[in-house]
Amino acid sequence: MQKISEQAAGQDHDADLIEFLEGSDEVETDALSTEPPWRILIVDDDADVHKATELAMQGLRVEGRPLAFLHASSAAEARVLLRTEPDLAVALLDVVMESEDAGLRLVRYIRENLQQHAIRIVLRTGQPGYAPEIETVQAYDINDYKTKSELTRTRLYTVLTAAIRSYKQICALESNRQGLELIVEGSAELSQLRGLQRFAEGVVTQLCALLGMLPEGLVCAQGAHGDGTGTADARIVAAAGQFSSLIDTPLSAVQLPHVRERLQRCLELKQHVLDDGNCLYFGLSNGRAIAALVDAGRPLSPVDLQLLRAFCSNIAVGFENVLLYSQLLDQAYNDQLLRLPNRLRFIELLDQNLQDPEGVTLALIDLDDFSDINDAFGHSFGDQVLQAVVQRLGSELGFHTSMARVAADVFGLIGPDALVNASTIPAVFVEPFDVAGERLQLSATTGLVRLADSSSIGSELLLDAQIALKRAKQKHRGASEYFSPAMGTDARERFKLLKGLRAGFEEQRLFVVYQPQVDLASGQAIGAEALLRWRREDGSFVPPDQFIPLAEQSGLIISIGEFVLRTACHQLKRMEQSGLHDFRMCVNISLAQFRHIGFIDSLNAALRDTEVNPANLELEITESMAMDDTELVLHLLADIKRTGATVAIDDFGTGFSSLSHLRQLEVERLKIDRAFVHEAQTSSAGLTIAQMVINLGRGLGLRVIAEGVETEEQRQQLLALGCHEGQGWLFAKPMQAEQLERWMEEKRG
Repeated sequence: MQKISEQAAGQDHDADLIEFLEGSDEVETDALSTEPPWRILIVDDDADVHKATELAMQGLRVEGRPLAFLHASSAAEARVLLRTEPDLAVALLDVVMESEDAGLRLVRYIRENLQQHAIRIVLRTGQPGYAPEIETVQAYDINDYKTKSELTRTRLYTVLTAAIRSYKQICALESNRQGLELIVEGSAELSQLRGLQRFAEGVVTQLCALLGMLPEGLVCAQGAHGDGTGTADARIVAAAGQFSSLIDTPLSAVQLPHVRERLQRCLELKQHVLDDGNCLYFGLSNGRAIAALVDAGRPLSPVDLQLLRAFCSNIAVGFENVLLYSQLLDQAYNDQLLRLPNRLRFIELLDQNLQDPEGVTLALIDLDDFSDINDAFGHSFGDQVLQAVVQRLGSELGFHTSMARVAADVFGLIGPDALVNASTIPAVFVEPFDVAGERLQLSATTGLVRLADSSSIGSELLLDAQIALKRAKQKHRGASEYFSPAMGTDARERFKLLKGLRAGFEEQRLFVVYQPQVDLASGQAIGAEALLRWRREDGSFVPPDQFIPLAEQSGLIISIGEFVLRTACHQLKRMEQSGLHDFRMCVNISLAQFRHIGFIDSLNAALRDTEVNPANLELEITESMAMDDTELVLHLLADIKRTGATVAIDDFGTGFSSLSHLRQLEVERLKIDRAFVHEAQTSSAGLTIAQMVINLGRGLGLRVIAEGVETEEQRQQLLALGCHEGQGWLFAKPMQAEQLERWMEEKRG
């Protein structure tokens, strides 16, 4: 009905149409273009309008591209087209069609329901002023509002050109926005990728998404060069699509000339190459570079180029971070000298092999006396020795085996039993090694674990192998030993014992007892030896020969030794205060304690704090300690002498003392080991050794004391041999401080 009234009101309708068709204004056309046409939707219930509009625009181009028209005779038809046809640039809408506001309702549908904000809308009406122009343009996103009588050929072209330019700008802005969103999202995703290959694959994927194409491309990485121009070592690190087979291929070996030449040119020029395929350059630090090739199959628009530059500047930092992360991983999991996995990585390899442990053996190979090689020839030569060992191990045992450097001169090896065993590994070291012109004969001690025989995992397996290695070292150089469950049980018991020792020391369950020492001739008490005891929480005792070695190995002996020294000094002070001014207190000093840098200071502190007479304190060191390092021992003995304390050599006769060396030692007493005291009664050899020790001591002007005297016959025999003093159960068992004080009172009485 509205249409009838509109036609009745427009008496000059035919004249308007003629003017529309025959406008005298000239419009220039552009050169032919291969680009797709601008798609224009005409919505009008008058078929003549469709024909006239298309005829008027025939042959014309906008922004170098032709025009293509789609037609709808009603708003309903237009809705169907709008839902199914993409990339419509302009819609020419009649205001009044099947209803008075059909055109305006269609505008609302386009903007609100379809959310199509890029398409430009030009409203046309047959009667000027029928629709409120200002309110309509304000309420809806409308480019223009014209009466049909106004639209001459030139004016229609002008309206369409302005609308298409607006559409083009909106599309460019939207592409920019979407591209930037892709860059932000892509950067966030890429930041989660740490490995160079995965990161590079992600870059290809994001670049292709940015250009609106399927993942199709590759990334080439170049190492550092002095001049930064070489491409000989460049290698494909990631590839997608048709290039997938090129991963890890040297660039020089790529058989696709157009790919190889583009990447080489990009790396040599050190810049993007976009005129012959899309090859992007990422300059990194230290002369390294990355080139990425993605071919969009079309010329890149200014928007594409702008987005690519933004993407590249952002991703270059990502490549730097990934390479830095790769370097950190390399440092964390690989030995830099030998280019082998380190201990951490080897533990991971062990866990992987535990998935199928049958027939697989782990070996720890410890080079014998390697520190001596370093001392004699220098660390540079030592490094070459390690490299030679790795090369031979790899060539003779490397097939189906994994090797790692788990310590300075210890290698881990894991592989089939047939390759990794107690025969094949020593065989590697039979022939001398040629190192820097020297022929060097090496040997190695080996601890082995059959994975199927162990319930341990990861680092625990290494501990099992370490236990076996320690057992092998106790045999001889070059020995091999397989781990057994009994070894593990023993090691765990030792660990429990050490843990209990630490707790016992902290909870003051370690205490000192004293065994008197007497003059053999008179029976008079002249002193006592301080002895350490450990009573468990349940009241049971742990023998000293079990926990003292553990304390020495763990370093706990330093603290325990100082505790014994101070306790003994406090007890000596009590003895002096009770009138025993010549009472001698003997304290055993361990090797670790004796060689500790703070030993002399702790000795001086104990003497100063307790205010005892230093001459009454005697320190006992073993014969092996006295012979260990002549220069150091002489220096330490001189320091002890300056404190006023005296020194005795314990267990004399069990070691291999040099008589000339013994003469240099500033000691006051030799102590005969209990074994010789017992053997002196049962064998002539034992008697001879006891006689030699006593004669040696007397000849050097030293007092001689025998330990382990248990019978009167032993005392008489020692007296006959010329021994001065003794201690043992014949005289008194070890006793606590209060008992010692009572025992001394009884002796004095």
